[in-house]
Amino acid sequence: MAFLLNLFEILAYDTKTYATLNLVGAGLSCYASVLIDYMPFVILEGTWVFVAFAGLIRLLKNSGRN
Repeated sequence: MAFLLNLFEILAYDTKTYATLNLVGAGLSCYASVLIDYMPFVILEGTWVFVAFAGLIRLLKNSGRN
């Protein structure tokens, strides 16, 4: 959803909403991959969860500085 909204210039990529949508989407995809026991996607989506989480933390820290 985040990518689609960004693609149509509705949501900027450097917002907390975008990072949160990425985190939730990756988390759900990772969980679904665990349920079907498909390890390549568990690793891929699990990594993306950490990347999205790090991005969200960075945005939250930067918003406190403004």
